[in-house]
Amino acid sequence: MMRADMHIHTYYSDGTQSPADAVAAAVRAGVGLICVTDHDTMAGSGETAALARAAGIRAADGIEISAYGEVKVHVLGYGLDRDCPQFRSYRDEAVQGSYDRCEDTLKKLSSRGIDVPVSAVLAERAVPDTPVHSMFICRAAAKLGYARSAGAFYLACIADGKFAHSRVGRLSPERAVEVITACGGWASLAHPGRIALDAAQKEELVARLVSRGLRGIEAVYSAHTEGETLYYKEMARRYGLLITGGSDTHSADAPRSVGTPEFYPDEELLRALQTD
Repeated sequence: MMRADMHIHTYYSDGTQSPADAVAAAVRAGVGLICVTDHDTMAGSGETAALARAAGIRAADGIEISAYGEVKVHVLGYGLDRDCPQFRSYRDEAVQGSYDRCEDTLKKLSSRGIDVPVSAVLAERAVPDTPVHSMFICRAAAKLGYARSAGAFYLACIADGKFAHSRVGRLSPERAVEVITACGGWASLAHPGRIALDAAQKEELVARLVSRGLRGIEAVYSAHTEGETLYYKEMARRYGLLITGGSDTHSADAPRSVGTPEFYPDEELLRALQTD
């Protein structure tokens, strides 16, 4: 059986590890298949695939679209064509939306006496022309002394419900599924246990996204409890969805390291990833 991690972030979005770091971590952990799913970009996919081949493991293209409906809903996409016109249009929209959202957040922070220059935010971006992530704002703010850490600043100021939170430029989860599907890929609902809806609302969301083409659900996830994992596996069975799994790792020294929790894709999932 092949061990996999289908949810990895690099410095092409808000992670701190390079694709080379991610591939090396996978090799050390005995992971034979990885998917880099950076937020709102696939800019690191080619580099990751080449490094994985050289290391003797497999890599499938991926993305994580940061969407908003009633609440934050992340949608993972696998196997979509990066040259698809719909994806190119979405990519341009996502980059522009990230600038607009950054401007909105910085204005809200400034209204509370927290002055973070946009130049300091952009300095946190490792790769030019990729979307500006809220974590870049948090890292810049922490370096300026506004919080003890980027994570603390996020929770205090930018998280959903906080005064500087912004949804400017975000897609709906339905549109995220549609973009992924239109470009020849397939969509999986990311970390459903983290979606801030009650059970009935979450079920309604899944049913609605299935009607738009959702094909998977990330039942196996680093922050899910054993009970949540079983619950979402059963939900996958009821809706005929593929079960996906991943760490959601963002850095080499984080508790959610590459390959945690252990996940072994079945043959149907491997076929969907076109790695068999």
